[in-house]
Amino acid sequence: MGYLRASDTISGQEARAYIKIDGHTEEMFYAKNFKATAEKSKTELKTLGKRGVQNKAIGWKGSGSMTIYYATTKFRDMMYDYIQKGKDLYFDILVVNEDPMSSLGKQSIVIKNVNLNSVILAQFDVDAEILEEDMEFTFDDVEIVNRFNEPKLG
Repeated sequence: MGYLRASDTISGQEARAYIKIDGHTEEMFYAKNFKATAEKSKTELKTLGKRGVQNKAIGWKGSGSMTIYYATTKFRDMMYDYIQKGKDLYFDILVVNEDPMSSLGKQSIVIKNVNLNSVILAQFDVDAEILEEDMEFTFDDVEIVNRFNEPKLG
């Protein structure tokens, strides 16, 4: 019986993330963690001949969260533009997972049309060693650019 080799697990630190806003791309060096989830929207239905309720997928929605170090004003600027001018900004985030110790290779996924739900405008904490901010967002498209290789079983 085969097994997944420990060397083929992906280190959480072996990732890169890039943000693309208005055609400009930069590395998200200030990111600590990131998670984007696609969730199916379903409707329940009953039919003759079946006592149980069935489910049918009728769409999906994208949502996610990230934690960044309090080291950029970029997101506050976005929220400020929305507050002052009503200009809402959508952007893309490319996440690349590539652990050089793993034979799985690289996975690259673009999360498209990201829109922030809320932004911390100002903060301080006299007990904090490092300031961070948690952000939730929605998105409405995704592209898988690179896929992991199949693992070589041990």
